[in-house]
Amino acid sequence: MSYDTLTGRTAVVTGAASGMGEATARLLASHGVRVALLARRAERLTELAAEIEAAGGQALAVATDVTDPASVEAARERVHAAYGQVDLVVNAAGVMLPNPITEGRADEWQRMLDTNVTGALRVIGAFTPDLIAVAESGRTADLVNISSIGAHVPFPNYAVYGATKAALTYLSQSLRTELGPRDVRVTNIEPGLTDTELGGHIDNAELSGQLDGMFDALIGLSADDIADLIAYTTSRARHVNLRQAIVLPTRQA
Repeated sequence: MSYDTLTGRTAVVTGAASGMGEATARLLASHGVRVALLARRAERLTELAAEIEAAGGQALAVATDVTDPASVEAARERVHAAYGQVDLVVNAAGVMLPNPITEGRADEWQRMLDTNVTGALRVIGAFTPDLIAVAESGRTADLVNISSIGAHVPFPNYAVYGATKAALTYLSQSLRTELGPRDVRVTNIEPGLTDTELGGHIDNAELSGQLDGMFDALIGLSADDIADLIAYTTSRARHVNLRQAIVLPTRQA
């Protein structure tokens, strides 16, 4: 697959320290995209930026907490100072903390809402003016939100996580009505079972074990599979918007 049209673009990728964000940043950079790496783990971002540059790409490590408005604002200023306008935004930052609703884990609920919903909104708010300006100049502009199959397929004990992803999916749909007429493409991607660090955040041993069993049975996707889909989507002709993609392991119903 040729992704030549990506060359020369400038991307912001959140959640770039691991998983889908990291894989997406690496792949975009390998095709000539200048990539701003946003995540909380500064040391990991610095290492990733060095690896990308050693491979001939361009990357900027920007330690950012999407749950903190000031941090996102500072990230925008740093990206603009280094790279100018952004024409591709990938919202890959997310957290998955399943537990029975009867556990009353308000701490987990708030963390998922702050990261998966409000954090994504902060990034969208920070960089949408760039996307609109880029599109007005006749260039390609993309907003990609990584949601989850859990947005519309319920799983026991994942109610709050699924609700946050449903919100992100609906947000993507609604934003198309505002940004599509202005030639900004909005893509919502809903992965199924994918091998990332999300499972490592689970503090419920039973649910963690269930997730491991699902990987054994279903042969989950890799983060590189999702990155490849993002590169394909954003490298299409400017007038083509792949608005919604559900990507599952073949064995996952």
